[in-house]
Amino acid sequence: MPKTIVIASNNPVKIRAVRAGFARMFPSEQFEYHSVSTTSGVSDQPFSDDETQRGAYNRASSAARLEPQADFWVGIEGGIEDHGIEMAAYAWIVILASKMTGKSRTGTFFLPPQVAELIHRGKELGEADDIVFGRSNSKQENGAIGLLTGDVIDRLQLYEHAVVLALVPFKNPALYGADVGK
Repeated sequence: MPKTIVIASNNPVKIRAVRAGFARMFPSEQFEYHSVSTTSGVSDQPFSDDETQRGAYNRASSAARLEPQADFWVGIEGGIEDHGIEMAAYAWIVILASKMTGKSRTGTFFLPPQVAELIHRGKELGEADDIVFGRSNSKQENGAIGLLTGDVIDRLQLYEHAVVLALVPFKNPALYGADVGK
């Protein structure tokens, strides 16, 4: 019987990243995926590492309340942080199960000054990217990282890698002191 994974987002990039990460870590297992829209309980544009991680956790927790019969609940939250005159971007992934939590952060990259300035004026990262790069809804496609790297790394790849890392405790439950599953 397949295990059920609830993804706390309807964003197609996040859904594909979760599916790909689980498939890579557990290639012989069957999974059924559901997506639900949840709120993060943090700012629309989180401005710190702590706030971003909390947003991912809150999303996963909300998904668990909405679909408590599932085996895993996944929250992904993108965030930014000022580093002096520069602004970094990244995302947190939190994966909950009945007896274990896995979490990871994506790689970090720095935003162009024009994008950072728009964020400081109150725009979310995706909206700022769309303005600077003349795009529409880039956050549901290649994202800032895809735009900046010419799709050498896109948002899907950035998130998938972090989903795999967040699954490390589930791949090695004895090492993390928990039984996975219900």
